[in-house]
Amino acid sequence: MRTSDIRFIIDAPMLTEKSAVLKESKNRYVFRVDRNANKREIKEAVEKLFNVKVLDVRTAMFPGKMTVVMNKSGRFAGARKPWKKAYVTLAEGQTIEAFDIA
Repeated sequence: MRTSDIRFIIDAPMLTEKSAVLKESKNRYVFRVDRNANKREIKEAVEKLFNVKVLDVRTAMFPGKMTVVMNKSGRFAGARKPWKKAYVTLAEGQTIEAFDIA
């Protein structure tokens, strides 16, 4: 990626039951990130966007799934794009207010 614009590194926060449990138990937040971003870039982006201290970043790659669509013209096969998820652990006592929705 190697870009100076951090807005393109983090795509969206992932708000699921599992991410809520990780947030409460381990102060770990989950983000969907750009496929080409590395751990160092993800860490810098989270620190700059949310003004927090990041201790650890773990990433997971997910392959694109094959899809089939049926319509009047027939059957079309395609694929979703592969994507990447980042688990970001913050320093103790720090939180990201954007995740405190409930």
